[in-house]
Amino acid sequence: MKSLKHLHKYFIKYKIRLFWGVLFVAASNLFAIFPAQLVRKSIDLIKSQLEKLIQAKHNAGVKLEIENELGEAILYFTFLVISFAIIRGLFMYFMRQTIIVMSRKIEYDLKNEIFNHYQQLDQTFYRNNRIGDLMSRISEDVSRVRMYVGPALMYSINLVITIILVLVVMFAVNTRLTWLVIAPLPILSYAIYKINNLINTRSDAIQEQLSGLTSFVQEAFSGIRVIKAFATEENNSLAFEKQTQIYREKQMHLAQVDAFFFPLMVFLTGLSSLLTIYIGGIEVIAGRATLGNIAEFIIYVNILIWPVTSLGYTSSLIQRAAASQARINDFLNTKPSLNFHPESDCIFEEAIQFKEVSYTYPGKEIPAIASISFTLKKGSNLAILGTTGAGKSTLIQLLLRIFDPTAGEILIDGKNLNGLNLKKWKDQIGYVPQDVFLFSDTIENNIAFGAQASDPQLNEKIKLAVQQASLEDAITGFKDGLKTRVGERGITLSGGQKQRVAIARAFIKNPSLLILDDCLSALDTQTESDILEKLQQLKKGKTSLIISHRVSSVKDADRILVLHSGKIIEEGTHEDLMKLNGSYSEIYLKQILEQKD
Repeated sequence: MKSLKHLHKYFIKYKIRLFWGVLFVAASNLFAIFPAQLVRKSIDLIKSQLEKLIQAKHNAGVKLEIENELGEAILYFTFLVISFAIIRGLFMYFMRQTIIVMSRKIEYDLKNEIFNHYQQLDQTFYRNNRIGDLMSRISEDVSRVRMYVGPALMYSINLVITIILVLVVMFAVNTRLTWLVIAPLPILSYAIYKINNLINTRSDAIQEQLSGLTSFVQEAFSGIRVIKAFATEENNSLAFEKQTQIYREKQMHLAQVDAFFFPLMVFLTGLSSLLTIYIGGIEVIAGRATLGNIAEFIIYVNILIWPVTSLGYTSSLIQRAAASQARINDFLNTKPSLNFHPESDCIFEEAIQFKEVSYTYPGKEIPAIASISFTLKKGSNLAILGTTGAGKSTLIQLLLRIFDPTAGEILIDGKNLNGLNLKKWKDQIGYVPQDVFLFSDTIENNIAFGAQASDPQLNEKIKLAVQQASLEDAITGFKDGLKTRVGERGITLSGGQKQRVAIARAFIKNPSLLILDDCLSALDTQTESDILEKLQQLKKGKTSLIISHRVSSVKDADRILVLHSGKIIEEGTHEDLMKLNGSYSEIYLKQILEQKD
């Protein structure tokens, strides 16, 4: 239960709803007890009136008077029982409207808390945890917690209040009969508890198999192009059939327990009623109880059966919620490895400086970049050239502060990036990654992702960004134009189209610092040339950093760094580097020859 202490803040937040919920539970139970007392009084009255009726069978006047009194009493008691049932139902409705609605609100708050915390965590966290596990905690685990703050809490409150109220009344009426009648109830509760645990165990196994089945289907649909290309549909179908066979077997195991569970409940509850009638009959014969007491106690036993029956179910819900909340707390207690400074400012007006910056990925010994030093002045255009694995993207990740250097420091206008407001820093950056990610939305919304939704000139900015990214021809080729949905991860677009959408998404911000991380590689030479030409106009007064392995993308830069194995081996302008006849000129001449071929 320690893990569930995290939820106390939500109970405090919704204390008014919880308070009224407890009152409504108590009120609904009171109006369940009153009818039982009315039944006892009505049966005892009918019995006594019938006895009088038998004695007055030869007196027509008295007999008629007794029959009238009896009819009025029956109508009176019937009206009261129906009225109390309606009032009880009303209070039960209010009970659910307070406690169950409270649980939905807590579920909403908890999901938002988890999601917001996820967004604060850095790249290391996501590298160490599976996406499926993250999804499970925010969906299934939160749902189990909701079952605790909703049904489990409601049934627990109902159990306590019902037992107190009913037992007080029962002991007040007949102590001996009460002890005898309630004796089987703990056995009933224990049996249901054990069976319910078995049901939960098998349900968990089904859920785990369903999760695997869902992942299998999702992967199959995501990789449908590869499946079709290799003609492996039949093998995939056999693998899916095997997974569904396991799922069916686990469902059948659960169905067997369910088939036993409900008849057992009916039998045990019926047994309690039979014992009440049998023991009550003995008490009536002995003169220690009336017929009305037997009927009253049968109603009390039936009132007690559901709360006692739900004890096993409620205990199981609490156990599962505690386990789920413990899993959630593991993530909520995870602190970002990056220190954020929301109170600080971040203004880029002079230069970005790398001073002896090195970074080694966790679990590796060789650094991705080693002792990198350079300066990027405001308004200038810097390009970094290097082959795959040279450390280009790592350098960008450090500049974006996805992670921190293992040595050295990055300075923005002379201030260490670690001490600046990260959000304000990234607001000034337009970033186009090498691995483009598009949301399953329209082209228009994917481009607008980089701008403020409330911007009154958003439509004009989208059109301008489309032109700057040379995306007009691609847009006109789609029936719905900018309203075209791109599918999951932009699957309906080609590689070049996806990169141009990502470029437009960066351009729409009109950023102070534009970073293109090898994002022109999927474009043809003509489109690349068009974008670079428009980039020359766009970057006037702007600072840009272009990462590429193609010389054509970087040769017009003010300064070029050549990276190899995480180190700068050459730097200068295109003309300077060509005069060196080193790595840069070798790459340039090789790529020129490839283009001619």
